Amino acid sequence: MAKKRKTKRQTPSVPVSLLSFHFNYCQTFMMTRLLLLLLFYCCLLSFPFHHGPVIAEAFTGTYGINYGRIADNIPPPESVVTLLKAAKIKNVKIYDSDHSVLTAFKDSGLELTIAIPNENVKDISASETRAMDWLKENVQPFLPNTKIRGITVGNEILGGGDQGLSEALLGAIKNVYNSLKTLQLEDQILVTSPHSQAVFGNSYPPSSCTFSENVMVYMKPILEFFSSIGSPFYVNVYPFIAYKSDPEHIDVNYALFKSNPGIYDAKTNLHYDNMFEAQVDAAYAALEAAGYSDMEVVVSETGWASAGDASEAGASVENARTYNFNLKKRLFKRKGTPLRPKKVLKAYIFALFNENLKWGPLSEKHYGLFNADGSISYNIGFTGLRPSSAGSSFLSFKDIGAEGRSMAYVKTLVSCIALLSAVFLTT
Repeated sequence: MAKKRKTKRQTPSVPVSLLSFHFNYCQTFMMTRLLLLLLFYCCLLSFPFHHGPVIAEAFTGTYGINYGRIADNIPPPESVVTLLKAAKIKNVKIYDSDHSVLTAFKDSGLELTIAIPNENVKDISASETRAMDWLKENVQPFLPNTKIRGITVGNEILGGGDQGLSEALLGAIKNVYNSLKTLQLEDQILVTSPHSQAVFGNSYPPSSCTFSENVMVYMKPILEFFSSIGSPFYVNVYPFIAYKSDPEHIDVNYALFKSNPGIYDAKTNLHYDNMFEAQVDAAYAALEAAGYSDMEVVVSETGWASAGDASEAGASVENARTYNFNLKKRLFKRKGTPLRPKKVLKAYIFALFNENLKWGPLSEKHYGLFNADGSISYNIGFTGLRPSSAGSSFLSFKDIGAEGRSMAYVKTLVSCIALLSAVFLTT
Protein backbone atom coordinates (compact mmCIF):
# COMPACT_ATOMS: atom_id res chain seq x y z
CA MET A 1 0.00 0.00 0.00
CA ALA A 2 1.47 3.24 -1.05
CA LYS A 3 2.21 5.71 1.73
CA LYS A 4 1.08 9.28 1.48
CA ARG A 5 3.90 11.68 1.05
CA LYS A 6 4.09 14.24 3.78
CA THR A 7 3.83 17.68 2.38
CA LYS A 8 5.74 20.45 4.05
CA ARG A 9 3.41 23.01 5.59
CA GLN A 10 3.96 26.35 3.97
CA THR A 11 3.41 29.71 5.57
CA PRO A 12 1.07 31.83 3.52
CA SER A 13 3.00 34.54 1.77
CA VAL A 14 2.29 38.18 2.64
CA PRO A 15 1.94 40.52 -0.26
CA VAL A 16 4.80 42.98 -0.58
CA SER A 17 2.34 45.86 -0.71
CA LEU A 18 0.95 44.88 2.71
CA LEU A 19 4.43 44.75 4.22
CA SER A 20 5.17 48.14 2.76
CA PHE A 21 1.94 49.52 4.20
CA HIS A 22 2.73 48.08 7.64
CA PHE A 23 6.24 49.53 7.58
CA ASN A 24 5.01 52.95 6.49
CA TYR A 25 2.30 52.90 9.17
CA CYS A 26 4.81 52.11 11.91
CA GLN A 27 7.17 54.74 10.62
CA THR A 28 4.41 57.36 10.53
CA PHE A 29 3.22 56.36 14.01
CA MET A 30 6.72 56.70 15.48
CA MET A 31 7.26 60.00 13.66
CA THR A 32 3.95 61.31 14.99
CA ARG A 33 4.91 60.43 18.56
CA LEU A 34 8.28 62.08 18.12
CA LEU A 35 6.76 65.25 16.69
CA LEU A 36 4.16 65.43 19.44
CA LEU A 37 6.97 65.12 21.97
CA LEU A 38 8.84 67.94 20.26
CA LEU A 39 5.68 70.05 20.29
CA PHE A 40 5.33 69.42 24.02
CA TYR A 41 8.87 70.62 24.66
CA CYS A 42 8.30 73.68 22.48
CA CYS A 43 5.28 74.54 24.59
CA LEU A 44 7.36 74.19 27.74
CA LEU A 45 10.07 76.44 26.37
CA SER A 46 7.50 79.06 25.40
CA PHE A 47 6.71 79.88 29.01
CA PRO A 48 8.96 81.10 31.83
CA PHE A 49 9.85 78.91 34.78
CA HIS A 50 11.03 80.29 38.08
CA HIS A 51 13.74 78.57 40.05
CA GLY A 52 13.69 79.45 43.71
CA PRO A 53 11.58 82.29 45.13
CA VAL A 54 9.36 84.24 42.74
CA ILE A 55 10.64 87.78 42.24
CA ALA A 56 8.25 90.62 41.46
CA GLU A 57 8.97 92.69 38.37
CA ALA A 58 7.65 96.21 37.95
CA PHE A 59 8.78 96.71 34.36
CA THR A 60 7.49 95.30 31.07
CA GLY A 61 9.75 95.97 28.09
CA THR A 62 12.34 98.75 28.34
CA TYR A 63 10.53 102.12 28.20
CA GLY A 64 8.57 103.84 30.96
CA ILE A 65 7.49 107.33 31.98
CA ASN A 66 7.40 109.38 35.18
CA TYR A 67 3.98 110.94 35.63
CA GLY A 68 4.62 113.95 37.87
CA ARG A 69 1.72 116.21 38.79
CA ILE A 70 3.20 119.32 40.43
CA ALA A 71 1.06 121.53 38.21
CA ASP A 72 -2.37 123.11 38.16
CA ASN A 73 -2.99 122.96 34.43
CA ILE A 74 -2.35 119.37 33.27
CA PRO A 75 -5.04 116.97 31.98
CA PRO A 76 -7.04 114.85 34.45
CA PRO A 77 -5.90 111.26 35.08
CA GLU A 78 -8.61 109.82 32.81
CA SER A 79 -7.23 111.81 29.87
CA VAL A 80 -3.70 110.79 30.82
CA VAL A 81 -4.69 107.13 30.48
CA THR A 82 -5.93 107.88 26.95
CA LEU A 83 -2.66 109.66 26.16
CA LEU A 84 -0.47 106.85 27.49
CA LYS A 85 -2.40 104.13 25.70
CA ALA A 86 -2.17 106.05 22.42
CA ALA A 87 1.58 106.38 22.93
CA LYS A 88 1.83 102.67 23.88
CA ILE A 89 3.69 103.54 27.08
CA LYS A 90 2.83 100.75 29.50
CA ASN A 91 5.17 101.43 32.45
CA VAL A 92 4.17 104.44 34.54
CA LYS A 93 5.74 105.72 37.75
CA ILE A 94 4.11 108.30 40.02
CA TYR A 95 5.44 110.03 43.13
CA ASP A 96 2.56 109.28 45.51
CA SER A 97 -0.49 107.03 45.73
CA ASP A 98 -3.19 109.47 44.69
CA HIS A 99 -6.52 107.64 44.58
CA SER A 100 -7.81 109.56 41.57
CA VAL A 101 -4.87 108.23 39.56
CA LEU A 102 -5.27 104.68 40.88
CA THR A 103 -8.96 104.76 40.02
CA ALA A 104 -8.38 106.17 36.52
CA PHE A 105 -5.85 103.43 35.77
CA LYS A 106 -8.38 100.71 36.59
CA ASP A 107 -8.73 98.14 33.76
CA SER A 108 -6.41 100.22 31.56
CA GLY A 109 -3.74 97.55 31.20
CA LEU A 110 -1.11 100.12 32.23
CA GLU A 111 1.36 99.02 34.89
CA LEU A 112 1.86 101.42 37.75
CA THR A 113 4.62 102.01 40.27
CA ILE A 114 3.44 104.13 43.18
CA ALA A 115 5.44 105.84 45.91
CA ILE A 116 5.72 106.54 49.60
CA PRO A 117 6.90 110.18 49.62
CA ASN A 118 9.88 111.23 51.73
CA GLU A 119 7.64 112.94 54.28
CA ASN A 120 5.98 109.59 55.09
CA VAL A 121 9.11 107.44 55.34
CA LYS A 122 9.75 108.00 59.06
CA ASP A 123 6.15 107.15 59.91
CA ILE A 124 6.26 103.93 57.84
CA SER A 125 9.57 102.94 59.43
CA ALA A 126 8.10 103.24 62.93
CA SER A 127 6.29 99.89 62.76
CA GLU A 128 5.03 97.22 60.42
CA THR A 129 1.50 98.16 61.47
CA ARG A 130 1.94 101.60 59.91
CA ALA A 131 3.10 100.00 56.67
CA MET A 132 0.16 97.58 56.70
CA ASP A 133 -2.30 100.43 57.25
CA TRP A 134 -0.77 102.29 54.30
CA LEU A 135 -1.08 99.23 52.04
CA LYS A 136 -4.67 98.59 53.08
CA GLU A 137 -5.56 102.18 52.25
CA ASN A 138 -3.53 102.76 49.08
CA VAL A 139 -2.89 99.38 47.47
CA GLN A 140 -5.20 96.53 48.45
CA PRO A 141 -8.53 98.25 47.58
CA PHE A 142 -7.38 98.86 43.99
CA LEU A 143 -6.13 95.37 43.20
CA PRO A 144 -6.31 93.54 40.88
CA ASN A 145 -8.07 95.91 38.44
CA THR A 146 -5.40 98.57 38.82
CA LYS A 147 -2.07 96.93 38.02
CA ILE A 148 0.15 98.16 40.83
CA ARG A 149 3.51 96.55 40.08
CA GLY A 150 5.90 98.46 42.30
CA ILE A 151 6.31 100.69 45.36
CA THR A 152 9.20 103.10 45.70
CA VAL A 153 10.03 104.04 49.28
CA GLY A 154 11.26 107.63 49.33
CA ASN A 155 13.15 109.37 46.54
CA GLU A 156 16.82 110.37 46.52
CA ILE A 157 17.07 110.15 50.31
CA LEU A 158 20.64 108.89 50.67
CA GLY A 159 23.20 111.56 49.94
CA GLY A 160 20.60 114.25 50.52
CA GLY A 161 21.90 115.40 53.88
CA ASP A 162 18.93 114.38 56.07
CA GLN A 163 20.42 111.90 58.53
CA GLY A 164 17.07 111.11 60.15
CA LEU A 165 15.55 110.11 56.81
CA SER A 166 18.63 108.09 55.89
CA GLU A 167 18.39 106.17 59.15
CA ALA A 168 14.67 105.50 58.65
CA LEU A 169 14.87 104.31 55.04
CA LEU A 170 15.83 100.66 55.61
CA GLY A 171 13.17 100.17 58.29
CA ALA A 172 10.49 101.60 56.01
CA ILE A 173 11.57 99.35 53.13
CA LYS A 174 11.50 96.25 55.34
CA ASN A 175 8.13 97.11 56.86
CA VAL A 176 6.55 97.61 53.44
CA TYR A 177 7.98 94.35 52.10
CA ASN A 178 7.03 92.32 55.17
CA SER A 179 3.50 93.72 55.04
CA LEU A 180 3.23 92.79 51.37
CA LYS A 181 4.39 89.32 52.32
CA THR A 182 1.67 89.07 54.98
CA LEU A 183 -0.87 90.00 52.29
CA GLN A 184 0.76 87.48 49.91
CA LEU A 185 1.56 90.26 47.45
CA GLU A 186 5.36 90.17 47.62
CA ASP A 187 5.61 88.22 44.34
CA GLN A 188 3.37 90.76 42.56
CA ILE A 189 4.66 94.11 43.82
CA LEU A 190 8.32 95.11 43.78
CA VAL A 191 9.81 97.28 46.54
CA THR A 192 12.77 99.58 45.91
CA SER A 193 14.07 103.13 46.45
CA PRO A 194 15.48 105.50 43.79
CA HIS A 195 18.88 107.15 44.33
CA SER A 196 20.56 110.21 42.87
CA GLN A 197 24.13 110.52 41.63
CA ALA A 198 24.97 112.00 45.05
CA VAL A 199 25.38 108.49 46.47
CA PHE A 200 28.56 108.01 44.44
CA GLY A 201 31.97 109.26 45.49
CA ASN A 202 33.42 109.25 41.98
CA SER A 203 32.00 108.18 38.64
CA TYR A 204 34.75 108.87 36.09
CA PRO A 205 35.85 106.71 34.48
CA PRO A 206 32.86 104.39 35.02
CA SER A 207 34.94 101.50 36.40
CA SER A 208 36.27 103.68 39.24
CA CYS A 209 32.83 104.44 40.66
CA THR A 210 32.15 103.58 44.30
CA PHE A 211 29.58 104.62 46.87
CA SER A 212 30.70 107.55 49.01
CA GLU A 213 31.81 106.66 52.53
CA ASN A 214 29.14 108.71 54.30
CA VAL A 215 26.42 106.94 52.26
CA MET A 216 27.80 103.42 52.49
CA VAL A 217 26.84 102.99 56.15
CA TYR A 218 23.18 103.22 55.10
CA MET A 219 23.51 101.80 51.60
CA LYS A 220 25.17 98.50 52.52
CA PRO A 221 22.27 97.03 54.58
CA ILE A 222 19.75 98.26 52.00
CA LEU A 223 21.65 96.53 49.21
CA GLU A 224 21.89 93.39 51.32
CA PHE A 225 18.12 93.37 51.80
CA PHE A 226 17.41 94.13 48.14
CA SER A 227 19.74 91.30 47.17
CA SER A 228 17.82 88.88 49.40
CA ILE A 229 14.43 89.79 47.88
CA GLY A 230 15.60 90.26 44.28
CA SER A 231 14.98 94.01 43.99
CA PRO A 232 16.94 96.06 41.43
CA PHE A 233 18.97 99.19 42.13
CA TYR A 234 17.03 102.29 41.01
CA VAL A 235 19.16 105.28 40.04
CA ASN A 236 18.38 108.66 38.46
CA VAL A 237 20.63 109.36 35.47
CA TYR A 238 20.87 112.87 34.01
CA PRO A 239 23.52 113.61 31.37
CA PHE A 240 21.86 117.05 31.10
CA ILE A 241 22.74 117.91 34.70
CA ALA A 242 26.31 116.67 34.24
CA TYR A 243 26.69 118.69 31.04
CA LYS A 244 25.26 121.95 32.38
CA SER A 245 27.59 121.72 35.40
CA ASP A 246 30.69 121.62 33.16
CA PRO A 247 29.90 122.53 29.54
CA GLU A 248 33.48 123.56 28.82
CA HIS A 249 34.86 120.06 29.39
CA ILE A 250 31.94 117.82 28.38
CA ASP A 251 31.09 117.34 24.71
CA VAL A 252 27.38 117.99 24.29
CA ASN A 253 27.29 115.38 21.51
CA TYR A 254 28.52 112.78 24.02
CA ALA A 255 25.59 113.71 26.27
CA LEU A 256 23.06 113.64 23.40
CA PHE A 257 23.93 110.25 21.81
CA LYS A 258 25.33 112.07 18.77
CA SER A 259 28.54 111.28 16.90
CA ASN A 260 31.59 111.98 19.08
CA PRO A 261 34.97 110.44 19.99
CA GLY A 262 33.58 109.11 23.27
CA ILE A 263 35.69 108.01 26.23
CA TYR A 264 37.88 104.99 26.88
CA ASP A 265 37.94 103.18 30.23
CA ALA A 266 41.42 101.67 30.53
CA LYS A 267 40.56 99.40 33.47
CA THR A 268 37.78 97.56 31.64
CA ASN A 269 39.06 98.21 28.11
CA LEU A 270 35.60 99.51 27.19
CA HIS A 271 34.64 102.42 24.96
CA TYR A 272 31.63 104.66 25.65
CA ASP A 273 30.07 106.81 22.94
CA ASN A 274 27.37 108.28 25.19
CA MET A 275 27.21 109.52 28.77
CA PHE A 276 23.96 107.71 29.57
CA GLU A 277 25.53 104.26 29.32
CA ALA A 278 28.66 105.46 31.10
CA GLN A 279 26.59 106.65 34.07
CA VAL A 280 24.65 103.39 34.22
CA ASP A 281 27.87 101.37 34.13
CA ALA A 282 29.28 103.58 36.87
CA ALA A 283 26.37 102.40 39.03
CA TYR A 284 27.14 98.79 38.10
CA ALA A 285 30.78 99.33 39.05
CA ALA A 286 29.79 100.76 42.44
CA LEU A 287 27.52 97.78 43.08
CA GLU A 288 30.30 95.39 42.12
CA ALA A 289 32.75 97.14 44.43
CA ALA A 290 30.20 96.83 47.24
CA GLY A 291 29.81 93.09 46.60
CA TYR A 292 26.58 93.06 44.56
CA SER A 293 27.72 92.43 41.00
CA ASP A 294 24.55 90.48 40.13
CA MET A 295 22.13 93.27 41.04
CA GLU A 296 20.28 94.87 38.13
CA VAL A 297 20.35 98.63 37.57
CA VAL A 298 17.12 100.29 36.44
CA VAL A 299 17.09 103.98 35.51
CA SER A 300 14.29 105.50 37.58
CA GLU A 301 14.59 108.95 35.99
CA THR A 302 16.31 110.43 32.96
CA GLY A 303 15.47 113.36 30.73
CA TRP A 304 16.53 116.68 29.25
CA ALA A 305 15.03 120.13 29.87
CA SER A 306 13.60 122.00 26.89
CA ALA A 307 14.10 125.40 28.58
CA GLY A 308 16.07 126.80 31.50
CA ASP A 309 17.70 129.78 33.11
CA ALA A 310 20.45 131.64 31.25
CA SER A 311 23.02 129.83 33.38
CA GLU A 312 21.70 126.37 32.43
CA ALA A 313 23.78 125.37 29.43
CA GLY A 314 22.16 123.02 26.95
CA ALA A 315 18.54 123.55 28.00
CA SER A 316 16.74 123.88 24.67
CA VAL A 317 13.92 122.32 22.69
CA GLU A 318 16.33 120.96 20.09
CA ASN A 319 18.59 119.29 22.65
CA ALA A 320 15.62 117.87 24.56
CA ARG A 321 14.18 116.45 21.36
CA THR A 322 17.53 114.98 20.32
CA TYR A 323 18.21 113.38 23.69
CA ASN A 324 14.77 111.84 24.14
CA PHE A 325 14.49 110.68 20.53
CA ASN A 326 17.92 109.01 20.60
CA LEU A 327 17.28 107.57 24.05
CA LYS A 328 14.05 106.00 22.86
CA LYS A 329 15.83 104.40 19.92
CA ARG A 330 18.56 103.17 22.26
CA LEU A 331 16.14 101.58 24.72
CA PHE A 332 14.19 99.80 22.02
CA LYS A 333 17.29 98.03 20.82
CA ARG A 334 16.75 95.90 23.94
CA LYS A 335 20.41 95.49 24.76
CA GLY A 336 22.64 95.98 27.76
CA THR A 337 25.52 98.32 28.47
CA PRO A 338 29.20 97.82 27.61
CA LEU A 339 29.89 96.52 31.14
CA ARG A 340 26.69 94.45 31.42
CA PRO A 341 25.77 93.49 27.83
CA LYS A 342 23.36 90.74 28.93
CA LYS A 343 21.28 92.93 31.27
CA VAL A 344 18.74 94.72 29.07
CA LEU A 345 18.64 98.39 29.96
CA LYS A 346 15.33 99.82 31.23
CA ALA A 347 14.45 103.43 31.99
CA TYR A 348 11.62 105.67 33.14
CA ILE A 349 11.73 108.96 31.23
CA PHE A 350 11.30 112.21 33.14
CA ALA A 351 8.73 113.45 32.57
CA LEU A 352 5.30 113.12 31.05
CA PHE A 353 4.30 116.80 31.40
CA ASN A 354 5.88 120.18 31.90
CA GLU A 355 5.01 121.02 35.52
CA ASN A 356 4.43 124.72 36.15
CA LEU A 357 4.47 124.57 39.97
CA LYS A 358 7.83 122.87 40.42
CA TRP A 359 10.39 124.75 42.46
CA GLY A 360 14.07 125.31 41.71
CA PRO A 361 15.68 126.47 38.45
CA LEU A 362 13.52 127.12 35.39
CA SER A 363 14.57 123.80 33.84
CA GLU A 364 12.59 121.93 36.52
CA LYS A 365 9.37 123.12 34.88
CA HIS A 366 10.37 121.99 31.38
CA TYR A 367 11.20 118.29 31.30
CA GLY A 368 7.86 117.19 29.85
CA LEU A 369 7.43 115.24 26.63
CA PHE A 370 3.97 116.84 26.57
CA ASN A 371 2.71 120.33 27.26
CA ALA A 372 0.10 121.01 29.91
CA ASP A 373 -2.70 120.95 27.32
CA GLY A 374 -1.74 117.44 26.20
CA SER A 375 0.00 118.47 22.98
CA ILE A 376 3.54 117.23 22.33
CA SER A 377 6.39 119.47 23.47
CA TYR A 378 8.49 118.34 20.50
CA ASN A 379 8.31 115.54 18.01
CA ILE A 380 9.89 112.22 19.00
CA GLY A 381 7.13 110.05 17.62
CA PHE A 382 4.18 110.53 19.97
CA THR A 383 0.73 111.91 19.24
CA GLY A 384 -0.75 114.31 21.77
CA LEU A 385 -4.30 114.84 22.93
CA ARG A 386 -4.47 117.82 20.59
CA PRO A 387 -2.50 119.12 17.58
CA SER A 388 0.82 120.83 18.22
CA SER A 389 3.07 123.18 16.30
CA ALA A 390 5.87 120.71 17.03
CA GLY A 391 4.62 118.50 14.19
CA SER A 392 2.84 115.19 13.84
CA SER A 393 4.02 111.79 14.95
CA PHE A 394 6.41 110.07 12.58
CA LEU A 395 7.72 107.16 14.62
CA SER A 396 5.41 104.86 16.56
CA PHE A 397 6.38 102.36 19.21
CA LYS A 398 4.98 99.61 16.99
CA ASP A 399 7.39 100.59 14.23
CA ILE A 400 10.33 100.31 16.60
CA GLY A 401 9.13 96.89 17.71
CA ALA A 402 7.93 97.41 21.25
CA GLU A 403 6.52 94.18 22.53
CA GLY A 404 5.88 92.80 25.95
CA ARG A 405 7.53 89.62 27.06
CA SER A 406 4.23 87.74 26.82
CA MET A 407 4.05 88.48 23.09
CA ALA A 408 7.49 86.91 22.67
CA TYR A 409 6.20 83.70 24.26
CA VAL A 410 3.20 83.64 21.95
CA LYS A 411 5.43 84.14 18.92
CA THR A 412 7.68 81.28 20.00
CA LEU A 413 4.72 78.96 20.49
CA VAL A 414 3.15 79.88 17.15
CA SER A 415 6.48 79.34 15.39
CA CYS A 416 6.82 75.87 16.92
CA ILE A 417 3.31 74.88 15.88
CA ALA A 418 3.81 76.22 12.36
CA LEU A 419 7.09 74.34 11.99
CA LEU A 420 5.64 71.06 13.21
CA SER A 421 2.56 71.47 11.02
CA ALA A 422 4.81 71.87 8.00
CA VAL A 423 6.65 68.67 8.92
CA PHE A 424 3.36 66.77 9.31
CA LEU A 425 2.15 67.89 5.91
CA THR A 426 5.32 66.68 4.21
CA THR A 427 5.30 63.21 5.83
